Amino acid sequence: QVQLVESGGGLVQAGGSLRLSCAAVGIIFSVNAMDWYRQAPGKQRELVATITSGGSTNYADSVKGRFTISRDNAKNTVYLQMNSLKPEDTGVYYCHSYYPHYWGQGTQVSVSS
Repeated sequence: QVQLVESGGGLVQAGGSLRLSCAAVGIIFSVNAMDWYRQAPGKQRELVATITSGGSTNYADSVKGRFTISRDNAKNTVYLQMNSLKPEDTGVYYCHSYYPHYWGQGTQVSVSS
């Protein structure tokens, strides 16, 4: 059974940092590209960051230089380090895998001004 379990969300002041984790169960993690998406209230879900199986990364322009995606294949876990957080980073953050195409349940990030 596939599970993607996110953790690490919370409430933080603008300028602060959070580290999200996504633990994967039931997938061949090492061959999977993994994404972090987010969805703000009233908005569509948007891609935040991607890491390939080889460790290459891509970021949305809005988070470049502030967020870092990484992975630990030994722990079947992908991370999102978020620094210099802004109120517009508020939303539910979701982990996504490609093989199979699967979503986690999401973790709430709230940034106060």
